[in-house]
Amino acid sequence: MAYPLTDWNTGLFDCCEDSSTCCYGFWCCPCLACTVSGRFGENRCLPLCDMLSPAITASFGLPLCVPPAALALRVGIRHRYGIKGSLCNDITSACFCSWCSWCQMNRELKFRKKNNVVIVNMQPPPVMSVPPGFIVQPGVRY
Repeated sequence: MAYPLTDWNTGLFDCCEDSSTCCYGFWCCPCLACTVSGRFGENRCLPLCDMLSPAITASFGLPLCVPPAALALRVGIRHRYGIKGSLCNDITSACFCSWCSWCQMNRELKFRKKNNVVIVNMQPPPVMSVPPGFIVQPGVRY
């Protein structure tokens, strides 16, 4: 049974929905990013990769456009909570409006924690059958 996908609780530019998050993100976006990462259950230092990655890849002559931690967390949040969207939208949000993206993710995690909403995909376990030629012994599970 598949659950229907939902929308983000707030839009990307809905800063007025939770002004404390956006003020926090404006004054210290790295702090907000680390908070979001920790709330999601990942290492709090993960967003620092977004700040260090361009310098490291540029030293090897490779440009980096997409912030890897922001993109990974955004996709992870969408998948965990069954939120509509696409990888293309996530890349666009993470690249061109990273502060708003971090604020939206923080508002979503606060909303989900407050309402305790988790989408779980429950599928039945696979049915195992004994191949022909095997002798089935009573009391032994295969």
